[in-house]
Amino acid sequence: MKDVLIVDDHPVIRGALRLICQNEGFSRIRDASGAADARALIKEGAPDLVILDLVMNGFDGMDLLVWIMAQFPGCGVLVFTSQDAQHFCNRCISAGARGFVTKKSDLKELIKAIHALKSGYSYFPQMPVRLDFHQRTEQQSLESLSTRELSILRMLAMGMRGKDIAEALFLSPKTVSTYKTRLLEKLGLKTLVGLSDFAKRNHL
Repeated sequence: MKDVLIVDDHPVIRGALRLICQNEGFSRIRDASGAADARALIKEGAPDLVILDLVMNGFDGMDLLVWIMAQFPGCGVLVFTSQDAQHFCNRCISAGARGFVTKKSDLKELIKAIHALKSGYSYFPQMPVRLDFHQRTEQQSLESLSTRELSILRMLAMGMRGKDIAEALFLSPKTVSTYKTRLLEKLGLKTLVGLSDFAKRNHL
C-alpha cells in the first residue's frame, strides 16, 4: 500500500493522520473533509487505503463506505471514528470495512490497524459481551435498526432538522419524517428529546 486517502472533517485530525501516514511510508497522501471531495478524489485514482470517519458535518460516513465498496472493492477501508464500536463495528464489517478503531483508543491502535491492513489482514476490536438487562434491551433495539435508520437517529440526536437531514442523505423531507416515526415506534419512544437521550445513553 502506497496511496492513502484520509476522510475527516477535523483539520487537526487530518494533520495528525497525515503525519502518521508519512511515518508509515505512504508515498501519496490525500485528504478530504466530506463526501463530495472524497468521491471526487477516489474517482481520480482509487487509493489503496481509505481512513474514514463516520460522522462529518451531518454527512454519514456509512454511505460513503458502502459506495466505496460497490465502486472500488479493492480499496481497504479503515474506519477511524468517535462512534462506539459496540454499535457500529459489525455494521462496518458488513458494509465491507477491513478495520475499525475508535478515536478514544491510543494512536498505537491506529498504527497497528494500518500495519495489519498493509499486510493483507483486517483489524477489529474485541467486543464487550457482558451487559445488564437495561443495556441488553437497548442493544437489541439498536440492532433492530437498519443502517439508514441508525444514521438518521444519530443526525436527529445532533439536533439536525428534517430538511437538513433530507438534503444530506438525498432523501425527501417526507421520507425523513417517515423514518422519524418508525424510529420512535421501534425504540418505544414518544418524542425527539427521547431519541436524543437514547442516543446519548448509547454513545451514538
